Amino acid sequence: METNTVNGIKTTLSTHQIDKLRKQAEDFEGVFLNLLTKEMFATAKSDNGFGGGFGEETWRSMQSEQLANTMAQNGGLGIADQLLGDMIALQEANQNNNNSRPSGVYR
Repeated sequence: METNTVNGIKTTLSTHQIDKLRKQAEDFEGVFLNLLTKEMFATAKSDNGFGGGFGEETWRSMQSEQLANTMAQNGGLGIADQLLGDMIALQEANQNNNNSRPSGVYR
């Protein structure tokens, strides 16, 4: 069984499993950062002649989403790293529980 190290955590999960967990953690952080940046942009008012309207609202939403995803993929706030470590620990615990043999008396 191969052992990998991710964020200082030794794991027997495959590289494919780790990549899937990393993607999920980054996606979660992206959603959080998207909410954060939407609120941030909501306070930024553009009073010049070219600002406002439905087009700007649509553009701001797309800009917020792209900014959040880029931030999450490049380290973000560190939420994805922490979440990845927690998910790896849960997967390891689940694998260990599935590999253990039942003991005791069953009726």
